[in-house]
Amino acid sequence: MLRKRIVWDLERRCYLDPIAVLCFRKRIADCRCWPVEITRVPVVTSTKVKGGKGEKGGGGGGGADDDPISFHGVAFVNLVPLLYPGVKQIRGAFRIFPYHDSEVFEKTKCLFSLFRDVGHQAALNKFGPVGMYSPHTKSILGKNVKDDKPPKEFMLRKPSNIIRKDTSEITVDTAVSVCQNLEGQQYIESGSFLVIEFTLDKALVPKRLPEELASRVKEMIPPHPQLPRRTAGAMKAVEDYHMQITSIAASILDEYHELFGRQIAEGFGVDSQTLEDQKCQLNYELNTSGKYFAFKEQLKHAVVKIVREKYLKTTAFENLDQLQAFLSELYVYLVDQMHVALNQVLSLQTPSPPPPIYTTLEQLQLFAREAQVNGDYALASTYYQERLSRNPQDIQSWLDYGAFCLLTENNLKAQECFREAVGLDANHLPSVLLCGIMAVMLQNYEEAEVFFEDATCVEPTSVLAWTMLGLFYDIQENYIRVEMAFREATKLQKARLAKEKPATEVPEETPETAVRIQGESQELATSLRVPEEEIIPKAAKRLSVTPSKFRMSTQREMPKPVAVALETTLSPAIFTQPVATIFMETINFLLDVNALQFVHRALAHELICPQGGPSCDYYLVLAQTYLLRKEYDKAEESLEMAVQIDYLNPEVWAQKGHLCYLTRNFSEAKSCYERTISFVTDAKDMHFVYLRLGSIYLEGKEYDKAKHIYLLASKKSPSCLTWLGVGIACYRLKEMAEAEDALSEANALNNNNAEVWAYLALVCMKGGRQLEAEQSYKYAVKLELDNPDLLQEIKQVQSEVGFGDPSF
Repeated sequence: MLRKRIVWDLERRCYLDPIAVLCFRKRIADCRCWPVEITRVPVVTSTKVKGGKGEKGGGGGGGADDDPISFHGVAFVNLVPLLYPGVKQIRGAFRIFPYHDSEVFEKTKCLFSLFRDVGHQAALNKFGPVGMYSPHTKSILGKNVKDDKPPKEFMLRKPSNIIRKDTSEITVDTAVSVCQNLEGQQYIESGSFLVIEFTLDKALVPKRLPEELASRVKEMIPPHPQLPRRTAGAMKAVEDYHMQITSIAASILDEYHELFGRQIAEGFGVDSQTLEDQKCQLNYELNTSGKYFAFKEQLKHAVVKIVREKYLKTTAFENLDQLQAFLSELYVYLVDQMHVALNQVLSLQTPSPPPPIYTTLEQLQLFAREAQVNGDYALASTYYQERLSRNPQDIQSWLDYGAFCLLTENNLKAQECFREAVGLDANHLPSVLLCGIMAVMLQNYEEAEVFFEDATCVEPTSVLAWTMLGLFYDIQENYIRVEMAFREATKLQKARLAKEKPATEVPEETPETAVRIQGESQELATSLRVPEEEIIPKAAKRLSVTPSKFRMSTQREMPKPVAVALETTLSPAIFTQPVATIFMETINFLLDVNALQFVHRALAHELICPQGGPSCDYYLVLAQTYLLRKEYDKAEESLEMAVQIDYLNPEVWAQKGHLCYLTRNFSEAKSCYERTISFVTDAKDMHFVYLRLGSIYLEGKEYDKAKHIYLLASKKSPSCLTWLGVGIACYRLKEMAEAEDALSEANALNNNNAEVWAYLALVCMKGGRQLEAEQSYKYAVKLELDNPDLLQEIKQVQSEVGFGDPSF
């Protein structure tokens, strides 16, 4: 059944000069809601109506001035979306509310009603043609006069709207006092609303094109060309030198056979004097024939390559002493390499292959994270740099190293890493966002805006990109664009959730329409709670309240600032668990890259977000930031709140265990870690839970439990530390064979760990192997073993077995 409605078929156009555009923009920025007033007045009938009736009904122009304003309503139109970059059109449905001066002034800053204060009849004369002379209205009026019914008509304050009347007139009782405006209350009870559209020829705020943003990024960070496959290098230069030596040796040997081959074949004896004579004759022949010079030229290029590629000498020497020292060093090296080349030619043995590389890039990342969590930043930096040296073209390696530099507050180095990543791939979203983050931290806001806007062009459907853009505008206090960015992020998140859920699980949306905001290159949707025509009676029942309780009971249905459009239109009943908000998704990314400045800003928005608030995830992230800053008291408070909200969250107990471990409350840490591993669902990073729980077991001499935990860690993500833990536990359990195997695995993954060498020395001494024990002890001392108790134990075992120290 169609709902009764009125439509004015009229389109009002106007021209705005540059000054008017500025005033329009300022007015929208100062007051986001604009009032559209509506009232109901009698329509003056045609001359066919008898005069007596006209006089009796008071339909003359003079009587209209005394008529009270009846059914006075107002709709609040939010024009802020017109200030979004590139937006040229908005169209939406807006509820009609009873007109109250205080409410209108609070929302729109308008001091008076056009109908009431300028004059009722003057307003009708000014705006009457909007409704009275449109084609549809004329036909309806004719029908009404013929039926001899007292027609009524709606009047609008704003003339730029299209309104139509399709059904019969609506009859009402006599108007009550304007102060109470009980007639206007019927708009609420019937669920009345207006559909209004604003269209601009040009956007009030122009939007930069994606091509322009991409060119700006390329200007700031020129893309790195793909590196060609290296055909030179120190190893290649030495190989070329060996090839030239082999070739020249073969030529000299052929020359020798030409000169003295007959003598050797006839069996002449060869003594030292004969060899010397042959050498002199061979040199003479080579010089006189020019072959010596040819050999020298043939070898010259290979020697130059060694000087440039291996010794990196490309400039002149400052003094003669440096030149002589370098020539001596070069001569020794060239002679040694000549012997190596000749031995390869004369020897039938094939050279041994190079030792294999035991660690992968993923393992290096794990080792770096272990060192980082343990506070050994120097070792972590070494691992990150080794990853980069192995594959400088890997974007993730640059991002990981940059995130580490952010943690150590080396912002310039972090910016350099992120820019290298963008140079490798200008369309890599995390790299572009991190460049924007660094620009904000270094207070270069113009560049930051370019990066964040470019991120939304690189991946227009990325919730992360739009949320980061909104956080940046929040720093700039540009709240209109903040709303725009967060609105778009919310719309994208809802669309993604709708795709992820099966069709049978996605419920129908709550009755509402959408304000469509269209621009040159974007289309935003803003949810406004306006009922559809079919279900307006239900909405009317829900909204039918007394005037005194209206404001409180309809708070959910009242028009709100655009920021409240972050509400999801999907019913929360379909989710067994609360869905992460756009801010929590962004926080997870920011926490991984150690951008704590943006984490706290996102947490503030999460706290006031309709779907957010002080949840378990909120307190958990807050505690993690406090742990990174070593503010343990605040971290403990946050974790206590998280435990109260979600007692069965393994991540909460893991973080609480980390807190107790860092504060050296090992008994409580042990309890928290054991609770964490007892859950069916693992925490986010179980590797460090295993490592720290295993170390607590070793300290408590619970070696069986320690061995089990370290084996679990070694199975999931093996590292030097996990195998070292297995080796220590096995050694304490007198399982020497297993201990040696585990320590050998640890040594293969990292041969610079002094503790591994120390326990290898102990195992070798227990097994009676003097040479291996001394070698292991020597490396433990060389790598500066920093464990006095372990060093004292080694000394004691050495005194017992009588060997193990080379100084004995």
